Amino acid sequence: MNLKKLLLIVLTALVFQGFAQVAPGKYYVQFTDKNNSPYSLDHPEDFLSQRAINRRANQGISYNETDLPVNPQYLAGVAATGAEILNPTKWMNGVLVHTNDPSVIDSINALPYVSVVRSVSGRLSTVGKPFFENESTEPENMPDDMVLNRNAASFDYGYAEGQINLINGIPLHEAGYRGEGMVIAVLDAGFDRVDVDLLFDSLRNDGRILGTKDFVTPGGDVYHAFFHGRNVLSTMAANIPGLMIGTAPKASYWLLRSENADQEYVSEEYNWVSAAEFADSVGADVINSSLGYTVFDDPSQNHTYADMDGNTTVITRGADMAASKGILVVNSAGNSGNSSWHYIGAPADGDSVFSIGAVDTSGMYAFFSSTGPTYDGRVKPNVVATGRGTTVSNGNNGIEYGNGTSYSSPIIAGMTACLWQAMPQMTNMEIQQAIMQSASQYTHPDSLLGYGIPNYQSAWWLLTSIDSNEGGGSNLAAVYPNPFVNYVNIRLLGQTRKASVKVINMMGKVLLEIPVSTPLYRIDFSNYADNMPAGFYFVEVTDGKHVQAVKMIKR
Repeated sequence: MNLKKLLLIVLTALVFQGFAQVAPGKYYVQFTDKNNSPYSLDHPEDFLSQRAINRRANQGISYNETDLPVNPQYLAGVAATGAEILNPTKWMNGVLVHTNDPSVIDSINALPYVSVVRSVSGRLSTVGKPFFENESTEPENMPDDMVLNRNAASFDYGYAEGQINLINGIPLHEAGYRGEGMVIAVLDAGFDRVDVDLLFDSLRNDGRILGTKDFVTPGGDVYHAFFHGRNVLSTMAANIPGLMIGTAPKASYWLLRSENADQEYVSEEYNWVSAAEFADSVGADVINSSLGYTVFDDPSQNHTYADMDGNTTVITRGADMAASKGILVVNSAGNSGNSSWHYIGAPADGDSVFSIGAVDTSGMYAFFSSTGPTYDGRVKPNVVATGRGTTVSNGNNGIEYGNGTSYSSPIIAGMTACLWQAMPQMTNMEIQQAIMQSASQYTHPDSLLGYGIPNYQSAWWLLTSIDSNEGGGSNLAAVYPNPFVNYVNIRLLGQTRKASVKVINMMGKVLLEIPVSTPLYRIDFSNYADNMPAGFYFVEVTDGKHVQAVKMIKR
């Protein structure tokens, strides 16, 4: 029995599907070019929203042919053969179609602008099997009190406090960064009851559900599809003080259904790419994808570990393309850690994809979390967050606990949106790099936790602490050498006559605090060698009125 790619282990019950009801007959049509397109790179407003244009401009990203929509004349020609047009993809320059008539495929192949037509649905599966395997060894303890507490303090995270506190995200919320103005696209299998569940009432009342779109059943209702996306969304968007507050409770969201929970075919990877293109066009800042692909109902479509090289699968190429457009793509690593396939799945193998593994509430590796490295030897997952015993919506105005990297991924996606809100001048890759540098084992990553548990306050400091030029600057003090080995000099500048100096590690712990009242003071770290491994540190200097923070590197 194959483990489904929806990266969730439900603890309350096993949910079984019946026999697959959707007949095969989906094909991907690859076009040869975009010649004679009515669209022009000189007029991106014809195919991108102003918000998408602004995101490109802010990050210095130019337009190229992949931004041009598929030639509409080519789509019309394919439709004229009798095929049903499903989802075009401009990044891949093709279209997903449906037909059960072999003569239609012959007609499509005969078109002069078609290079290949390939089946992406395969043979129909006839074996009923669970949506999800329950890999938990024991049930999680559920909270006794499940009633809504609307009178609690605005920052009372309720049962979700542990999962934001583990990554030290609360300081950003307290500083006013809760996702306002940021747009997160959630690609998933459905968002059952998000339109009525009280955990999302502020999201609805504020108009921060910007829209929905179904790429599985065009025109379908994502609120009456699968529940998985609701649980994922709750870790970011829930906002019921005293019960549950997510990591980005003030962000805005697009809810996009790309995954069909009733079957498993490569066609869903093409759905994902089209959904990511849509997220790009409407100006999303962050994509959360709690989906991953390794094996399929038709075994001939199965991926191999060799495919996890960042360049092979359709979905991984699409995810990296989304990142190249300035979107920060966050994806679950997978739940295969204790199976024969224990590696990450696609698109978590992408070199620009922020791949998220799982730990429990105490920060220990969750046994099911998929491992790295990629086939070509890169560190994966990138970082980890709470994915075992995670607080999520139960779809009935309350919460439950669940397991899966499906949940660690959106916890990171939401908190990352808050960090980017605080530092809007940064690029997606700069934000991602700072989060990795803040993580608990950045200097010694492994295949289980990657770079470890991030510290969002430290990531914020890394992005804001830019005064590190030796002997220069017009602040309170010059701090040098940088990088350092055994000592750091503190030279007071200007009118500064005395100051207080703190040395702080990446976890926010103050290692040393000393008064400085001489023009030049040397801090000798020889006695602190055991507590100061190589990595990033901060030296904070204050004269009682002003504060200067300097990012330092210890070799």
